[in-house]
Amino acid sequence: MSAEVGQFALILALLLALVQSVAPLVGAWRRDGVLMAVGRQAALLQGGFVLLAFGCLAYAYVTCDFSTALVARHSHTTQPLAYRFAATWGSHEGSMLLWVLILAVYGAGVAFFGGTLRETLQARVLGVQGLVGVAFLAFLIFTSNPFLRLDPAPIEGTELNPLLQDPGLVLHPPLLYLGYVGFSVAFCFAVAALMEGRVDAAWARWVRPWVLAAWAPLTAGITLGSAWAYYELGWGGWWFWDPVENASLMPWLLGTALLHSALVLERRGALASWTVLLAILTFSLSLVGTFLVRSGILTSVHAFAVDPERGVFILGIIALTTGASLALYAWRAPSIRAGALFQPLSREGGVTLNNLFLTALTATVFLGTFSPVFIEMLNGDKISVGPPYYNRTFAPLAVPLLALVVFGPMLNWKRDEVRKVVQRLRIPLGVAGIVLLAAALFGGLKGLATAGGLAMSAWLIVGSFAVLGRRWWAGRAYLARSVATTPRSVWGLVLSHAGLGMLTLGITGVTSWESDKVLNMRPGETVEFAGRVLTLQSLEMAQGPNYEARRGILIVRGPGPDYSLRSERRFYPSAQSQTTEAGIRVGFLGNLYVSVGEESEQGVIVRLWHHPLIVWIWIGGFVMSIGGLVSLSDRRLRVGAAVKARTILQPAAAE
Repeated sequence: MSAEVGQFALILALLLALVQSVAPLVGAWRRDGVLMAVGRQAALLQGGFVLLAFGCLAYAYVTCDFSTALVARHSHTTQPLAYRFAATWGSHEGSMLLWVLILAVYGAGVAFFGGTLRETLQARVLGVQGLVGVAFLAFLIFTSNPFLRLDPAPIEGTELNPLLQDPGLVLHPPLLYLGYVGFSVAFCFAVAALMEGRVDAAWARWVRPWVLAAWAPLTAGITLGSAWAYYELGWGGWWFWDPVENASLMPWLLGTALLHSALVLERRGALASWTVLLAILTFSLSLVGTFLVRSGILTSVHAFAVDPERGVFILGIIALTTGASLALYAWRAPSIRAGALFQPLSREGGVTLNNLFLTALTATVFLGTFSPVFIEMLNGDKISVGPPYYNRTFAPLAVPLLALVVFGPMLNWKRDEVRKVVQRLRIPLGVAGIVLLAAALFGGLKGLATAGGLAMSAWLIVGSFAVLGRRWWAGRAYLARSVATTPRSVWGLVLSHAGLGMLTLGITGVTSWESDKVLNMRPGETVEFAGRVLTLQSLEMAQGPNYEARRGILIVRGPGPDYSLRSERRFYPSAQSQTTEAGIRVGFLGNLYVSVGEESEQGVIVRLWHHPLIVWIWIGGFVMSIGGLVSLSDRRLRVGAAVKARTILQPAAAE
């Protein structure tokens, strides 16, 4: 019965989305408060019905209702309960239902928390959000229905992809979708502002918390996905420039630019047109990511195997959404007020340069991701674009961007002086210089790149805390009060920029000093590696809840107490597939990584890696995400711009 209830709830949600897409837009046009209120109620009800549908599908998975076709294809009675629940979004149809749920929840959030918005602006935002909801609910119901029945129902189901049966993958997709779909709110604000022909500081103040609400979980989702690939796939890497990895990176890059440009618009009224364009393009790239994993145009461990017809449907949504919004932008942008003027050496100038680099990085990733597709479409040739391309194009743009990160918050608004800026940055510059000199002397000419990376890490970390130092020094007469009254948005900025420095430290360490070895070993054999002595103690069979495993246990002797590492080669009978579980000794200075592979006549293949400082990549990513959440908790961001109490507007002539 849960499938029928879920199906009916989706149909009602689609009807409510249609109401939400029409009533508030007409109400804003006619200045009819009743119609605008209908739009708010429709958004709240739509969120409730989509939540009900999602709950019905989750219930079907948890109870192993194999009469539901989707459950039969992606669940098994031997799967642990947590993975049966996570299987709710482990398929194309289920993940699209999660996508629609988050979209509806964001829409309901605008309706519920948007009391400080201008009523006409809120109505237009909800109307545009309703249009997006109509498109994706129609796609879900008519092409990807998650509630189809099987008759007769099978006794047992087919297991969820074993690679997805991992705690990291329980959280990774929801976090990514909170980011992807969260940028839809910024998109809707942009389109609504273009409809009104009004983009100002108040608009930026309203939109910036929603950008933060998307950016923080997207940052955490990308970080968690990188960690999952590292420990689950057994390949010893943390980022492969896979097209689907790139699909999450591109909206993150533009979303970061949007977050900074919205701050300039809020504080100085500048970059209005550019901020609106960024909001449109960021969500468009989120839609492109949705297309990539569902169109069948690429092969990836992250991609859903979906027929191209569904990809064409999503491509149509992208074309309509992006095309219509850009056409509206082309029409309205010339009339948007330019805003306050500023000198190149100013906070506004720093953010502008920051945005240019972030946009260039996005274009680089976009070209690398899609050039194989474009070339195959043009002449049928198949090419691959991998790490060498990104090392030559992405890194040269990322380095100056990182150098600029510390400058921005230390610059004054409108104009500044070089001498004063250098004085404010003397401590970060001094620390970075010392680190650069010491690392260069230690590593020689061949280690200059490593020395530069370590110096950049010190520059970012020390420079981020210099923001606090500047603020507290200005209020040193009442230091305790100055510290206590530091806004959370400032703390969030410090954490995010310091996290970026930690991430840079991790990338520098693992890129510069990584070592690896592949060999065949038999039980009792010993190998020296990375200053340690490893002995393969035993190979044994192990039984999991829904898998069989061949487990290799290695004893590690070296600096500090002895310890053991376990690596498993798992076989899932139901899915008839294998996975590798690496054995990892995690440390702040580096990880020892062991992967036991296939057996051969000479023994078992053992792959060893030493990854210096790699854990700082993920520590830095999560610190950045926490920084975003801390900023979001700042009451000044959450309340938005104050407005007068609402009154019901009578219908009037068109604006």
